[in-house]
Amino acid sequence: MNYDGGPQGTVVAAPPPGTDSSTLPETAAETSAERPWPLHVLSEKLKAHIERAPAAWVEGQVIELNKRGTMCFVTLRDVDAEISLSLTVWGTVMDRLAVPLERGSRVVARLKADFWVKSGRLSMQAWDIRPVGLGDLLARIERLRQALSAEGLFSPSRKRQLPLLPHRIGLITGRDSDAKKDVLRNAKLRWPAVEFEIREVAVQGVNAVSQIRTAIAELDRSPAVDVIIIARGGGSLEDLLPFSSEELVRAVAAAGTPVVSAIGHEADHPLLDDVADLRASTPTDAAKRVVPEVTEELERIRQARAQLSRCMDQLMSRETERLAHLRSRPVLSQPAGMVSIRHDDLVRLRNRSTMAIESAVHREADRVLHLRAQVRALSPQNTLDRGYAVVQDDRGSVVREPAQAPPGSLLKIRVAGGKLSARSLDAGNEPGSPVAPAQSPQSKEQE
Repeated sequence: MNYDGGPQGTVVAAPPPGTDSSTLPETAAETSAERPWPLHVLSEKLKAHIERAPAAWVEGQVIELNKRGTMCFVTLRDVDAEISLSLTVWGTVMDRLAVPLERGSRVVARLKADFWVKSGRLSMQAWDIRPVGLGDLLARIERLRQALSAEGLFSPSRKRQLPLLPHRIGLITGRDSDAKKDVLRNAKLRWPAVEFEIREVAVQGVNAVSQIRTAIAELDRSPAVDVIIIARGGGSLEDLLPFSSEELVRAVAAAGTPVVSAIGHEADHPLLDDVADLRASTPTDAAKRVVPEVTEELERIRQARAQLSRCMDQLMSRETERLAHLRSRPVLSQPAGMVSIRHDDLVRLRNRSTMAIESAVHREADRVLHLRAQVRALSPQNTLDRGYAVVQDDRGSVVREPAQAPPGSLLKIRVAGGKLSARSLDAGNEPGSPVAPAQSPQSKEQE
């Protein structure tokens, strides 16, 4: 059909089939309401475009298998997402398989799209299909393990220390699984007060990775969760493939809360074990390694208290002995002895100082007496006491020569007992003659 030049939405008939193809648009972008493509042109162009697309190898899991004659119709589902695709497999391709396909098989197939022009139906043709064996899966996991290890995600330095006594444990496990029961039962037996925050998720299949990642993120954001346990019972390699997913490994590596891996049995070793902060061989082992044994802890407390009591007793004994030893010393047994000794020293020193002072005083007193005697011996009064006299003229000058006192001169005479007045009569003896002792006052009065 085509649009004419009338009002918008008016539809006219398309050119008849015999219309010259040279007038048709070359590309879909050139088509319009006035110049449409006939339907067979679009179908042919779609077929030509799809046939130019190369074949591609894809991986999936067989969820439906239906054989009809020489044809086999298979439905593949993505191993990590809810995406399915229907395939058409020729009988010759199925005959080349050494082991017939079954539901649940993991396969890789070489697919090529095919478009049926008459019916306008798109189908996927499988030109080759190969089951994925355990060896291929293990080799793929090993390559991923080496790549992640080269990035440092498995380095021991990134491992976080588990808390000594977790208050609340985050548990990620399957719905009503034995692994959940084992963890809860053993943890409660070891430490009855432990608390759990449980996330029940799919632990296999296409939804396992996304649900486990979501549960890890929720528990990691909770400040009350001290450690996260990811637990699952045993299973085949295919069942445990979600725990080797690169997305899950990186989610565990990015978590801030310590993560414990308890997947399968001792022989199972998914990549989650390498990135987890602690690998437990089984869910029961995870409960034992995360939660301490209450009886053991009580025994340790008892031993610690006993050791502390012994240490305190030993300390008290040592200090008592030290005090007894100190008290046995003379300085502490007779503390007044120190004062007595110092008192005796003080008395002795005081006596010595007193004797020294008295001796010094006596010596100085004797010296003073000696000096006094010397002074007295040299005193004019002492000379007068021996009978000498001092004669002075009327001017007070001492008469030393007779010539100084001519006859009739008034003289003053000082004797030991006092002063006398006299008058000179005549010159006495010649110079150098001895001087007569002075007469007493009584004799002078007689003269």
